[in-house]
Amino acid sequence: MRIILKIIAAPFAVFLTIAVAMFIFLFVLSEKILSLVSGLMALFGIAVMIFQREWVGGGVFLFLAFLASPVGIPAIAEWLISKLYGLNHALRDFILS
Repeated sequence: MRIILKIIAAPFAVFLTIAVAMFIFLFVLSEKILSLVSGLMALFGIAVMIFQREWVGGGVFLFLAFLASPVGIPAIAEWLISKLYGLNHALRDFILS
């Protein structure tokens, strides 16, 4: 019975290996772009607050800059990728045991 479960789990391990590698590549690429966008949005938000005297609009831009920064949404994506990576290794250990 255990050998049947290992045979069933093998395609999932292959899929997770490919998916995690693809997600890591996309994460690194998007993190670079989002860091640049975050900086530009923060500067624009500060400029709106200073020159336009729009505190709410500037605050919205600063909030969106925070979400695009490495401590916002990319941190959540990194956590999810690490969990998928751990699941992949747990599945591989099950197959190899």
